[in-house]
Amino acid sequence: MVLTRRSVLGSLSAFAAETVLSGCDGASSTRSSLWNPQPPPEGPLTSAAISVSSQHVGQMGPAFAGLSYDKTAMYLPLFRPENSTLIELFRNLGPSMLRIGGYSVDLIHWAAGGPGLTSGQVAPTDIDALAQFIQQTGWTVLYSVNLAFSTPADAAAEVAYASGALGKSLYGVELGNEPNIYGAYHYFPTWTPQDFEQRWQQFRDAIVQATPDVVMTGPSCVAATTGWTLPFARDLGNEIGLLTQHYYRGSGLDPSSTIAEMLSQDSALTDDLALLKAATDSIGIPFRLDETNSFWAGGAIGVSDSYASALWVIDHLFNIALGGGAGANMTGGGNTGGYTPIADDNGVVVEARPEYYGLLLFSLAGQGDLLAASISAPAGLNLTAYAVASSQGCRNIVVVNKDATTNLSLTIAPSGLASRAELWLLTGPALDATSGTMIQGSSVAQDGTFCPGSAYSLPVLDGTIRCYLGAASAALIRIS
Repeated sequence: MVLTRRSVLGSLSAFAAETVLSGCDGASSTRSSLWNPQPPPEGPLTSAAISVSSQHVGQMGPAFAGLSYDKTAMYLPLFRPENSTLIELFRNLGPSMLRIGGYSVDLIHWAAGGPGLTSGQVAPTDIDALAQFIQQTGWTVLYSVNLAFSTPADAAAEVAYASGALGKSLYGVELGNEPNIYGAYHYFPTWTPQDFEQRWQQFRDAIVQATPDVVMTGPSCVAATTGWTLPFARDLGNEIGLLTQHYYRGSGLDPSSTIAEMLSQDSALTDDLALLKAATDSIGIPFRLDETNSFWAGGAIGVSDSYASALWVIDHLFNIALGGGAGANMTGGGNTGGYTPIADDNGVVVEARPEYYGLLLFSLAGQGDLLAASISAPAGLNLTAYAVASSQGCRNIVVVNKDATTNLSLTIAPSGLASRAELWLLTGPALDATSGTMIQGSSVAQDGTFCPGSAYSLPVLDGTIRCYLGAASAALIRIS
């Protein structure tokens, strides 16, 4: 029972874990009948129980776990059809959404006659390369254009070209980046939500006139949910197809941005999601955190790039889904110590960082209804559990043990009948380790391919499943 890279590519768009029975070595599916019992972790075991009910508590839709890159990536040799390693890393996560945005959006200008790969501008050849890259990944693009220092005519021309090049791969268009802090950047001497909405409308009208079928999104604010995002939804919600918001736990420069802080419950996120859901429910459109990660300013070094981030991002994404979000784009790019899931050096992929492994395990949980999962465990244990029921009838349970010292003996009572269960483990050397992250004993290869070891077969007795979960680890349990 080995998960092949090709099976990942072919299945994640519907339900990733449905294809885990084929072998990386090309062996037939009859190998799936082999018994591969899970060994217990070394050390004492603490008992815990998870119960999954049939109660629907949310939805995991397509393209949920995406990535967000600064628009400076457009003039690097990054999103190019020959970048096979990055293409493989994208494919591993299944068809999703790439956001091109970030701070540099408002500093990059459309150059219709530009040579491409030139700092400060985006040219037709840059967009052509992006389109060819995206076609090979199966992803879509949320494409941002300059709002602060461009003109409606230039923005319309750039979007028209991007629409023609990307075709159906263009999900939508965003105007500017974090307009609520334009004043802090001294872009405008005085700047209000009303000023933003007026300027946004001018750009939107020009874009839609040139490309009538384009989907507009916005406002892509950071924080300022009540002062900027909700008024934008109220005033211009009928002109967008997706409400976008940015979210970070805190500052990467703050000494309090520790691993313990990252792995603790994030009530501010829960509150923000509730506000966004209420606003979008009232106008009948989805919302997405199209730029998010642990701590802003590139992340907290030794925290955002640690193995702990792999565990954190699983919780983060499931919490967004439970809060009604349609997805999230994890901020990335570059090779500094920080939050990027994929490290690159001027466009050349260096490695998949720990957070990427969390994204991968999350993606393997697939699409479907989220079911209520309750935990019975000793007080103070930092343990979370989530359940996804697919339309194909299988259930995936994801359990995250963020306790650094406690090994668990788990009893799982899934909703409905269970005749078979298999488990894949996400592990790392220590919460603060920056390398050595694995899924089922395997790492992502240097060329981006991923082929984990055989899944553990779990005992199912009277519909109850038993397994182990070591300290500081996560598990994907597939039940059929």
